[in-house]
Amino acid sequence: MLLARQLLAFRPTRLDWIFAIKTYVAGILALYIAFSLDLAYPIWAIGTVFIIANPYSGMASSKSLYRVLGTLIGAIVSIAVTPFLINTPWLFTFFLAAWVGVCLYISMLDRTSRSYVFMLAGYTVVIISYNIIYLADTVSIFDMAIGRFLEITLGVVCSAVISTCFFPLHIGPAVETRVSQAIQDTKLLFDQILLGEQLQKEKQHYDYTQLLGNITRDTSEIHVMAVHLSYEKSALQGMTKPLQEMLHQLTLLVANLVAISERMKQLDQIDMTYRADLTQMHVHIAEFLHDDPDIQEHQLNDLPKQFEPDFNLLMDSARPEQCLALQSLKMDIRHFIQNVRAVKLIWQRIQNGDDSLPKSITPLTTPYPSLHRDHGVAVRGGISAFLVILIATSFWILSGWKSGFMMAVMAAISACILTAMDNPVPALKLFIRATIYAAVIVFIYAYGIFPHVSSFWELAVVLAPFIIFCLLLFPHPPLAGLGLPLIMGMIMGLNLHNTYALDQVAFFDSAIGTVIGPIISVYIIQMVRSMSPDMTVQRILSLHYKAVRNALYLPYGVDFKRHLRSMLDRIGVLNSKLVQSENLKQEMNWALIETSAVVDLTRLQELAEQLSGLNPLVSSIGNLQQLLDEYFRAKEMQQPQLDILAQVLKQILRLQEATGQLENIDIAQRLNISLNNIRSSLCHQSTMYSAE
Repeated sequence: MLLARQLLAFRPTRLDWIFAIKTYVAGILALYIAFSLDLAYPIWAIGTVFIIANPYSGMASSKSLYRVLGTLIGAIVSIAVTPFLINTPWLFTFFLAAWVGVCLYISMLDRTSRSYVFMLAGYTVVIISYNIIYLADTVSIFDMAIGRFLEITLGVVCSAVISTCFFPLHIGPAVETRVSQAIQDTKLLFDQILLGEQLQKEKQHYDYTQLLGNITRDTSEIHVMAVHLSYEKSALQGMTKPLQEMLHQLTLLVANLVAISERMKQLDQIDMTYRADLTQMHVHIAEFLHDDPDIQEHQLNDLPKQFEPDFNLLMDSARPEQCLALQSLKMDIRHFIQNVRAVKLIWQRIQNGDDSLPKSITPLTTPYPSLHRDHGVAVRGGISAFLVILIATSFWILSGWKSGFMMAVMAAISACILTAMDNPVPALKLFIRATIYAAVIVFIYAYGIFPHVSSFWELAVVLAPFIIFCLLLFPHPPLAGLGLPLIMGMIMGLNLHNTYALDQVAFFDSAIGTVIGPIISVYIIQMVRSMSPDMTVQRILSLHYKAVRNALYLPYGVDFKRHLRSMLDRIGVLNSKLVQSENLKQEMNWALIETSAVVDLTRLQELAEQLSGLNPLVSSIGNLQQLLDEYFRAKEMQQPQLDILAQVLKQILRLQEATGQLENIDIAQRLNISLNNIRSSLCHQSTMYSAE
C-alpha cells in the first residue's frame, strides 16, 4: 500500500494546518480570477500555486520569481522557434530534446533556488509547443504562450500575496537557529577533542563523526537557505552576503578542528601524559572565548593571556618526539581561536543589522557561492532528459495518438523535476502510483460530485477536503513525494474551465498519457542517470582527489579560500550519502582529514618561494609536489597507489632531514610542521616512515 505506515503515523501540526489552508486559499483565489478573466487554461493558475508552495514565505517568494522568469524565457523561446520548426516534426523534436537537456544540465550545476529558472525554461517550451501542436486549429502560437505566462504569473502573485500577508512564516529565524546550532556544534567538538579522555571518564559520549557531519551539512544547507533572505521581511533580510561570509569562516573552523584532532591523535600514539596540562589550557581558552561577547575588530587576533605559558608548560612536559606535533597543534589552536572570534564578530554584526565585514576578512563570495558542482552527473541528467523527450515524442508522432502530447509533456516534466536525485527511480515510481490514484479521484469527482455542483463556492467546498489533505503532506518528506503528484494529477485531470464538460474519451486518453509519460522517464533515467550511493560517493571522492591536486599549485589567498570552501561543501554532500562499503566509509572519513591539510600544500609553495632559488631544498620541495600530484591522480583514477605513496614518504623523510641544515630556524620549523601534517593527514601515516 502507498506509504500506508507513514500516513497512519502522520499527525499534522498547527503550522501544517496554517500552511495547507493558506495555500488552498491562494489556489482557489487564483482559480477564481482565472475564471473571471476567462483564461484558456485556469488549471495552470491554481497548479502553479501548489507547485511553488512552501511553508516559508521567503522560499515561496523566491521560487515564485524564478518560476515567472523561467516561464517567460520558455514562452519567448516557444514564440521564436515554433513557427519555423512546426512543419518539420523530427527536427522540432530534436531541438526540444536538446533544449531541455541543456537547460537541465545548467540547472543541476546550480544547487540554489536559481536552478528553477533553467528547469522551467526547459520544460515550459515543451508544454507550450506541444499544446500549440495539439490545438493548432483553434489557438495561435502567440496566444498560447502569452496565456501560459499570464496563468502562471497569476498563480505566483496569488501565492505571494497570501503567503506574505497572512500568518507569514519567515526563514530568517530558521537560519538563526541553524547557525547557532552549528556554532554550538563546533564548541562541543572542540571540547571533545581536547577533553576526550576526561569526558570518557565522566561517561559522557559525543559522536565526533556525527558532529562533523552535522556542521558540514548545516553550512551547505544554510548557504542555500541564505539565498531566500532577500525575499522576505525578517531580522536577517538583506544579510545574505555577510551570512555567506560567516559560513566561509565556519568552514575554516571545521578544517581547524579536524587538524587539531589529527595532531592529538599523533600525540596520543606516543604518550598521553601531556593531557594533564592540556586540561588547564582548555579551561583558559574556553573562558577566553566565552567571556568576550562583544568583540571589536582590532581584537580579532587576540589570544588568551595564558596561551604562551600554557604551551610552554606542555612543551616542557612532553617527550622530544612530541615537540613537532605540539608546535603544529599550537598553530592549529591559534587559528581556531581567531576563526571563532571572526565568526562571532560577523554574526554579532548581522544580528545588529550591520552588513559590513571586518577589513581584515577578505570577502570570498561570488555571485554564485563556491559550492560543489558535479558536471558528470549534470551531463548524465541532461542526456537522460534528452532521450526521454526524444523517445516520448517519437512515439507520439509514429503512433498518431492525438492525446500523446500529454504523455510527452508528463515525461518531460517528470524527467526535469526528479533527475536531480541520485536515484530518482523510487520517486518516479511513487509519482506514477500517485498519478494512478489521482486518476481514480478525478473519476469520482467528475462523475460523482461535479454533476451536482452549479456555482463556484460549491466547487471550492468540494475541492477543499482533498486539496487540503494533500497540502498537509507537503512539509513532511517522503509524504511530499505523494502529495504533489496527487494534487497535480487531480488538477490536470479535471481540466477545470468556466463551462465544465468532460469528454469521456478525452478523459481516459489523457489519464493513460499521464501515466505512460512518467513510466518512460523511469526506464530511461534508470539506464542513464540512476546511480547507487556507492557509485555517487566514488564519483565525489574522485572530484575531491582532483581538488587536492589543484591545491598544490594555489597560493594562499582568496582563490585558495574559495577552493577550500568548495572542498568542504563537497564533504558536506559526501556525508549525506549512505554507503554500505566499509572501504568507502573509511575514504569518506579520510577525505575530511585530507581537506583540513590542503593548507599545508600551499605553505610548501610559500616556503619554497622564501628560500633561495639555488637552495637544493627548493627542487626537493618541487619533487615532493610532483609525487603528491601523481599520488592523488592515481587515487582519482582508482589506480594502485602504494608504490607512489612509498616514494612520497621517502621524499618527506629526506626533506625533514635536510631542514636541519637550514640557517633560518623559523622556515625550518614551519617546513617541518607542514611535512608532518602532510605525512599524517594526507598520506595517513601516523608514524615516521623508515626507508628500510
